Amino acid sequence: MDEPLTKLVGDRTAKVLADSLKLRTVGDLLHHYPRRYAERGQLTSLDELEIDEHVTVLARIEKVTLIPFRGRKGDRLEVIVTDGRGRLSLVFFNQGWRQKELRPGQQGLFAGKVGVFNRTRQLASPDYQLLDEDADSQTAQQFAGRMIPVYPASAQMPSWKLSLAIEMALTTHLGEVGEPLPETLRAQRGLLPLPEALELIHRPRNQAELERARDRLRWDEAFVLQVALAQRRAAAHALPAVPRPVRTGGLLEAFDAKLPFTLTAGQQAVGAEIFADLASEHPMHRLLQGEVGSGKTLVALRAMLAAVDAGGQAVLLAPTEVLAQQHHRSIVEMMGELAEGGMLGGSEIGTKVVLLTGSMGVPARRQVLLDMACGDAGIAIGTHALIEDKVQFQDLALVVVDEQHRFGVEQRDALRAKGGQPPHLLVMTATPIPRTVAMTVFGDLETSVLDQLPAGRSPISSHVVPALEKPNFLARAWERIREEVDKGHQAYVVCPRIGDEPEEQAGKKKRKPAADDPEDLGAASDERRPPLSVVETAEMLAKGPLVGLRVEILHGRLAPEAKDEVMKRFSAGQLDVLVATTVIEVGVNVPNATAMVIMDADRFGVSQLHQLRGRVGRGSAPGLCLLVSEMPAGSAARARLEAVAGTLDGFALSKIDLEQRREGDVLGQAQSGAKSSLKVLSVLEDEEVIAEARAEAVELVAADPELTDHQDLRAALAGLLDEDRAAYLDKG
Repeated sequence: MDEPLTKLVGDRTAKVLADSLKLRTVGDLLHHYPRRYAERGQLTSLDELEIDEHVTVLARIEKVTLIPFRGRKGDRLEVIVTDGRGRLSLVFFNQGWRQKELRPGQQGLFAGKVGVFNRTRQLASPDYQLLDEDADSQTAQQFAGRMIPVYPASAQMPSWKLSLAIEMALTTHLGEVGEPLPETLRAQRGLLPLPEALELIHRPRNQAELERARDRLRWDEAFVLQVALAQRRAAAHALPAVPRPVRTGGLLEAFDAKLPFTLTAGQQAVGAEIFADLASEHPMHRLLQGEVGSGKTLVALRAMLAAVDAGGQAVLLAPTEVLAQQHHRSIVEMMGELAEGGMLGGSEIGTKVVLLTGSMGVPARRQVLLDMACGDAGIAIGTHALIEDKVQFQDLALVVVDEQHRFGVEQRDALRAKGGQPPHLLVMTATPIPRTVAMTVFGDLETSVLDQLPAGRSPISSHVVPALEKPNFLARAWERIREEVDKGHQAYVVCPRIGDEPEEQAGKKKRKPAADDPEDLGAASDERRPPLSVVETAEMLAKGPLVGLRVEILHGRLAPEAKDEVMKRFSAGQLDVLVATTVIEVGVNVPNATAMVIMDADRFGVSQLHQLRGRVGRGSAPGLCLLVSEMPAGSAARARLEAVAGTLDGFALSKIDLEQRREGDVLGQAQSGAKSSLKVLSVLEDEEVIAEARAEAVELVAADPELTDHQDLRAALAGLLDEDRAAYLDKG
């Protein structure tokens, strides 16, 4: 399976396969499965083709016309193909000789990039392969009486050329395919042998054969991935760690006594799980997920206090300076004198809580580094600045990572490595994750779920505002903001773009958003009008519908002191309306803010909208979230917004969100740079397979940790988890 494709298809074709589709070995080729299947008489729906998409269509030739150019030499051959409802134009320039083989009534596969000319979809100079029974074509004979596989292809390598290469691999190498699934497992579940499954995924004669092939390959992907995660869990559990048991009479006990409310049952249960992990001689690896506003930060703080009580230090890593500052402010407020250890008026059992960000001045930074190195600071909160080489801890006991998906795995790994023995790790995410995704992506972490909101939280009503269809609805939205402010409350207005880009002010082409600038969602090119910006919207509101109100802006490119000052004033009620980017998406807690208007809401993801909405309704007054969009009724984008408006259940919304993204995105290959290892398995739909595979993997790894007796499984592991993916899991 590791044989280079040059030996199978020659240097030239192998280079095209490698460059355009990242297929380099026979194994890569055999595991490049069809995207869909067509059958004779079942033509492609031509009216659903998208412009600029590379497509392979199965269609019938309806009309062929040779049109000479006027006033110059040459001609244009126009071929109209149809699926019986829609039509597609194929255009060939100075290739009139193709008239002899492209005749009305013939059926064929046609591949090219969809363009538009005179409002008609067309393929210019497409590749094609005729499939009529009387055509002297290897492909026609090859597909006779079969379902026709249509592969993920490229402009240089159309589907049927891939098909011919795969046919060669099936003919010459199928006997060399190993068997990664243990024989007992395969027999118990009635799964096909792998060679037969590969044959049938590429060349099924009917739907039943295709499903049997998919069942087997689905199990391969689930099992191999779960074995990798089981090995990681076993390796992590074997590492030593300093036990940090909860002790009485310390910070945690004093903090709990200060709380003006009772912990929810969920917070108490999850806290008990974390405390048990901290007391273990092996490092904790736990994922804490929960609904927006379920009190995850409080749970994490209690874990950090327990670590400090046990003689260690704890760090909280946040993805942005605004969030780090907000965490620091809220934690210091919650702890009171307990956060002033060693300071005048501080508690005798207290500790220092320090903040470290990249923009701090040299004297303040030097003092914070000293406090961490000598152990005076029991709790450190910061951004990626905490990861720099200069940062040292006396005894790092616990690492808490907030909003895990915002960090690269290398950053988390660097922070964990700062402890002597591996510190305990708690990963928090406010984006609810379906159980199957948690088992697949965070399968090496134990999972705790907070799905109970604290008492006193108010309901949030959400509505879609169709700005183009009903402009009076948008006018009413601004009236509602005024009404909330008149009641003494505050409001957010969220925009997808900042709007202070110098390129735009100079009238130049829009820049692409920087990789580290996730809040500037609208900076990328878009065929629609430019997305609304914070700067322009704030000016429009202050001069128009919200004139007289105290309107301020907040975004990530403001100076750190300015950002902190704006948040302090908003938190203190000195501002009425905050016009911001997604910089307020997580961690911002202003109970008096009751309303939010999200402009161009269709430009945000489902989970992101749910996160943003969670900034309101955090006090005793009900919350209001208005999703403004110009997308028409019936569009997919509008349906997405209706789904968000229709439920406050983050777990339900997370499924909708993930259904709209590639499985590879779910697995995080955007961070690792690797191709998705899942081609047949769906982490959303195949919960039963994933759960069973996990149980089988745990049993096998416990019996044979190094897979000594399972050589084919080791080989499959190496193939499925390439170097990038393995590094991603190792550092996760």
